[in-house]
Amino acid sequence: MSREQHIARTFVELADTLVEDFDVIGFLQQMTVRCQELLDVTDAAVFLSHTGPRLYSPAPCDPSPALERVLEFACGEGPAVDAHRTARAVDAYGRGDARPGEADSRWPQFTVHLRQAGYSLATALPMRLRQETIGSLLLLRSADRPLDADDLALAQTLTDAATIGLLHARTIRQQDTVNEQLHTALQSRIIIEQAKGLLAARRNISLNQAFEIMRRHARQHRLLLSGVARDIIDTGSTLRSSAVLPRANTADTE
Repeated sequence: MSREQHIARTFVELADTLVEDFDVIGFLQQMTVRCQELLDVTDAAVFLSHTGPRLYSPAPCDPSPALERVLEFACGEGPAVDAHRTARAVDAYGRGDARPGEADSRWPQFTVHLRQAGYSLATALPMRLRQETIGSLLLLRSADRPLDADDLALAQTLTDAATIGLLHARTIRQQDTVNEQLHTALQSRIIIEQAKGLLAARRNISLNQAFEIMRRHARQHRLLLSGVARDIIDTGSTLRSSAVLPRANTADTE
């Protein structure tokens, strides 16, 4: 397979997130593997935003202890955090740095572990789509030279494609949740209307009075209104322990 074919296949993989059994961890690990295959890097890791200032990183497949330490500190400081915060590419040098003091002063713990792990360069790219940044991609190199412009552009394009795929998957899941909630609300509404009619007929009261009795009973006993309604339908309960409101000026519809 040529490199061009490999790149094309990778973009297809990154777009394939709208499946029912989508596994985000497997998706991100596959992305890091493709980065190692297609780019002149030693290791790669994805970081996603989390509540608070820290990022979190789904671990790459079989990370070495040294890499695990780098990723642990990269969640709190370093180029991955800054790329996520600024939505721009950020570099850090472990050795051969023309400005060694800058990285050491900005990210003291991260750069120490970067050197100890044998990496010379860490480049982080933001995972962004328009105004939303959801994380960053960290690329680690053992060679002294930085990534060339073509590899850097390809890395950012792969990162953008992965971000779009993740946001699409999140949107679909949110939409499914909303649809499920709407369906549940509709079913509950139907049950409540049925119970209201049954209770009104059994107690010879208006629909509004029946609904108020159901509502008060639910509050007094800390029950869901839909549960009270289902009990009326299933057991024939008339909620006799609940008071009936005066009939004056009460319409027959809710």
